[in-house]
Amino acid sequence: MEIVKLLNMLPGAVAQGLIWGIMAIGVYVTYKVLDFADLTVDGTMTAGGAVCVVMLLRGHSVGEALFLSFLAGMLAGLVTGLFHTVMGIPPILAGILTQLGLYSVNLRIMGGKANQSLGMGNYDILVSLRWIKDVPFYQNTIFVTAIFVAMIIGVLYWFFGTETGCAIRATGSNPNMSRAQGINTNLCKIMGLMLSNGIVALGSGLYAQYQGFADVNMGRGAIVIGLAAVIIGQVTFGRIRGNFAFKMLTVAFGAIIYYLVMQVVIWLGMDPNDLKLLSALVVAVFLSIPYLKSKYFTKPVRKGGASRA
Repeated sequence: MEIVKLLNMLPGAVAQGLIWGIMAIGVYVTYKVLDFADLTVDGTMTAGGAVCVVMLLRGHSVGEALFLSFLAGMLAGLVTGLFHTVMGIPPILAGILTQLGLYSVNLRIMGGKANQSLGMGNYDILVSLRWIKDVPFYQNTIFVTAIFVAMIIGVLYWFFGTETGCAIRATGSNPNMSRAQGINTNLCKIMGLMLSNGIVALGSGLYAQYQGFADVNMGRGAIVIGLAAVIIGQVTFGRIRGNFAFKMLTVAFGAIIYYLVMQVVIWLGMDPNDLKLLSALVVAVFLSIPYLKSKYFTKPVRKGGASRA
């Protein structure tokens, strides 16, 4: 019976992992492509969900709600970018400042309340916790979120192949050389941060629909989950050579693996209050794997040439 209970929990973990995979792709853009340690994510994650739920409560369509969530995230990324490029604030501090300010902004968006719920109203939503089983496949949350992941990866793969996208990638790879080639690296950083946080807020809008409410603390620890997905995907599928689209896909798989592990741990009887601690440990373990492999499991290279006959 316990195994059956675990199997019943897994589809929900996959759906939740796909939704957070969208957020993790946004983290990937700053962490891996732009090489920018952006901590705005925790605040953006709340902002996207808050905007989406408030728009739905006011009778707007789900398309409009998600679009405005995306714009809200882009605005948050713009603020972080301006803090860093115009005011000279280091990346980590710029993200912290924006995240701190977003707490008050998110409360304003939700009318001064700590949370806003969709309740049992008949709102125009795309995903829901209730739509995991016993629904047509085209309405299934796993199917819908998988389509979103595929679309986002496709759009990003196209964008980063354009001249502007290549400039952003070059800025993250080597800013000094990029400036020498005439690239406006400050503008590229701002665009990368806006794109990243827009994707995070879009994922947050879907997550708010999935759980049926937005909460002012729903983004707390989001950066840890995003980094966990990026690192897990990199470590698990790192040996497989693939293009840029495949690397983003591994991030989504990393988020799914993360939530599957979480469900197994909960099933084994771990106190839910300790999940944040477990998240930190999971990220630490996967971050250390490349170093441990190179230090203890790589054959030493012999110095000097071959002995003469």
